[in-house]
Amino acid sequence: MAKKVHPRGLLSSSSSSAPCYFSSKRETFTIWMKSLVLNGKGCTVFDSDGHIMYRVDNYNSKSNNEVYLMDFDGGVLFTILKKRYFRLFGFWEGYRSTGKVETNPKRPDFLVRQSFNMLRRNSDCEVILGLDNNHPYNYAMTSLNGKCACKIVDNFGDTVAELKRKEATSGVVFGEDVLSMEVKPCVDLSLVMGLLVVYGLINSFM
Repeated sequence: MAKKVHPRGLLSSSSSSAPCYFSSKRETFTIWMKSLVLNGKGCTVFDSDGHIMYRVDNYNSKSNNEVYLMDFDGGVLFTILKKRYFRLFGFWEGYRSTGKVETNPKRPDFLVRQSFNMLRRNSDCEVILGLDNNHPYNYAMTSLNGKCACKIVDNFGDTVAELKRKEATSGVVFGEDVLSMEVKPCVDLSLVMGLLVVYGLINSFM
């Protein structure tokens, strides 16, 4: 099935060079909203060469309160936790992995909370970044034509990344679980993928 999603699918990122989380050029990814683990929920992310760069394998398919964004080899890049205000309003915190065991939890790298609009079926999200170094700034995630499409914009209104249904070169549109994401140059790709995971959790993709 993965080869249908991407013609060169199931190639390990370690089969080429080590993954780079910043790029000087615009990057295009294919996101398959399926886990490679049997009966698990999650997603698998391919780069334009067909290498698996990121994955989410949620073994506890009944819970999404704690989810891990990993590289191909299973190294945790972000831990994403779902929290609640007064048990009513949900929000998500993302913690970047340092590779070290920490006795005290640090501040999250990002926080995502929904901005509900009664006139729209889908809700937009406010993203607060830079919490870990006390220099917060804002992004926003905006739904576009249904839950299968969205864009991430920075605090200047410029598009950082855009997610939409994948379309083959022949013009055939894939199913709702196969998406394409374009990310602008010089952006932290793992951070963008972390925000994508939150978007998937909000819309019950994983």
